[in-house]
Amino acid sequence: MRKFARSHWKVIIAILLAIALATLTLETDSAAPAPDLSVRLRTHVEAIASREHNTATPRELEKAARHIETTLQGYGYQLRRQEYEADGQKVRNIEVSVSNAAPGAKPERIFIVGAHYDSARGAPGANDNGSGTAAVLELARLLKTMQPSRGTEVKFVFFVNEEPPFFMGDEMGSMQHARELRKYGQNVEGALILETIGWYSQEKNSQKLPPGLEKRYPSTGNFIAFVGTLESSALVRQALAAFKAGSDFPAEGLAAPAHVMGVTLSDHSSYNRQGYPALMITDTAFMRYPYYHTAEDTPDKLDYPSMARVVKGLARTIESLAGAAKT
Repeated sequence: MRKFARSHWKVIIAILLAIALATLTLETDSAAPAPDLSVRLRTHVEAIASREHNTATPRELEKAARHIETTLQGYGYQLRRQEYEADGQKVRNIEVSVSNAAPGAKPERIFIVGAHYDSARGAPGANDNGSGTAAVLELARLLKTMQPSRGTEVKFVFFVNEEPPFFMGDEMGSMQHARELRKYGQNVEGALILETIGWYSQEKNSQKLPPGLEKRYPSTGNFIAFVGTLESSALVRQALAAFKAGSDFPAEGLAAPAHVMGVTLSDHSSYNRQGYPALMITDTAFMRYPYYHTAEDTPDKLDYPSMARVVKGLARTIESLAGAAKT
């Protein structure tokens, strides 16, 4: 009997030790630090833009779209796909939103936060525009619980077909999106388009500038730029001021006529064409980035810590524009 009792207690002690060990393991795992924002950004860029992805490489384009959708669903969003035909195949824009409008009611005002996820022909597109896509994914995560002002909706949109041969044509993803918003009478107060945001330099003369602007802006390419046409000048000023209020990352603004070099070269132009204020947030692309539209535009080239600082500043900018309640 004593032998049985000793054996019985040994079993109980072993079970208790096992439970304690499992609890300790769970606590250790749950306390593991979340990935740094710069690491998260790099993970997205590598998943989306390690290879050329466009309608000429449809499998890779689909892989990029699937990464975007899976990530957004993992954040708890309901996806909306805007599908259409282009280049003989089905393509799609991807959209999620944070809204403080009454169920079933049209929002009183909408802000677009978007980026194109296709790459130029012959380029993996890590900076153009894996960087912008990764940033919008992380902004969607950071702002998932945001409470915009009453009647306000923020749409996070991922566009297909920004690059040639689709640029400024009917099959351009942002053109499809902006036209649909206008068709249904939606009030877009601002579209913020992220276009190549991953390259920064502290070297003098690393920044090229459009003719006539050389003395107005820095010659060192260490800043993020808020760029729009004259018609969107109020949005440029407002967004730039909000960014500077929430971040110490260097930032510059430009509102200029449409003919000025680079001012219209992204998806914001689609919204301008529908009469909506819109701007591009950019590292200035080919005016700074030496690998623009080449096979060397690969994920290892980007400055992820600087990208993370920009994304944090943009999160505060969007909260400010959307009139988000402070928690």
